Amino acid sequence: MAKSPAVDSELIDIRETRRWQDELSDLVTDPEELIQLLQLDRAQLPWALRASEKFVLRVPRPFIRRMRSADPNDPLLLQVLPGAAELEAVPGFSADPLQEAEANPLPGVVHKYHGRLLFITAGQCAVNCRYCFRREFPYGDNHLNRQQWSMALDYVRARTELREVILSGGDPLVLGDRQLGWLAGELAQVPHLNTLRIHSRVPIVAPSRITDELLSWFSQSRLKPVLVLHCNHANEIDKEVRAGLVRLRDAGVTLLNQAVLLRGVNDSCSALEVLSETLFDAGVLPYYLHQLDRVNGAAHFEVDDSEALQLIAQLRQRMPGYLVPKLVREVPGVTSKSPLENCTNASRHDK
Repeated sequence: MAKSPAVDSELIDIRETRRWQDELSDLVTDPEELIQLLQLDRAQLPWALRASEKFVLRVPRPFIRRMRSADPNDPLLLQVLPGAAELEAVPGFSADPLQEAEANPLPGVVHKYHGRLLFITAGQCAVNCRYCFRREFPYGDNHLNRQQWSMALDYVRARTELREVILSGGDPLVLGDRQLGWLAGELAQVPHLNTLRIHSRVPIVAPSRITDELLSWFSQSRLKPVLVLHCNHANEIDKEVRAGLVRLRDAGVTLLNQAVLLRGVNDSCSALEVLSETLFDAGVLPYYLHQLDRVNGAAHFEVDDSEALQLIAQLRQRMPGYLVPKLVREVPGVTSKSPLENCTNASRHDK
């Protein structure tokens, strides 16, 4: 006798859950293993080990499979492999470049902008990007239990000017769907909210995370679903990533991308052009291209403002406007992202 469709569906959900959970628990965290897997020069190992003591290596294996073997300049590898440059102290770089500690009114909440706020829903990411502006964020002080979540939700309920809650982290999608579904349900009951936004890199680095259960609680809520991805290079999008993004789009999720302009990774007009085209082919609109947040250990990724402006000018000449991301900088204390062209200090970082 054939199994009922309900049983088959349940088994599929279990397999989906186990797959993404397995992939996010079976991470490469040892620089030596990553160097061996990609057949890289072992001379890098001592520096990689030292740098990973300050900010640990974390990278899912599906992401590693998209990297080129024996290529120390692979654009995906450069984003995750610890290196000697991280150990250099550079003036102007700090532990909290966006001064988020001043906008952290209670555990789990970062409230910087009018009409919207961030929930720090997880204290870790699926992948540790070496340029991460929150690499020294006090996640231990923002790890919430159910009582603290109730306090954070009360904060949202009391501020009727809020229209949107953004689930951030860390990366919210490292959490399970039951927990996230509960939180989404609580937010949907707040009458003055109309949008639930998620900022996540997980659908890019571990696309198996896009499960039926995720699509259910996210896309079938009263709140409008928006997913802002973080993808910096077209090589990050393979067939499985593309298929997952299509599933999200077909479920009614608005898909946007924010990238960071990174020296050696995407600091050319051709790289940015192919990235925008590849995203659009997968149903994602380029949203922001961020100038680097000046966090300790990331100075080697910085691109001068003048060069960044030239790149965007070239991109505008080659692409339709809807495929040109907004080049922005986040300035502490300013209540929105700042277009680089409008920054009064646009040449401050020029060398």
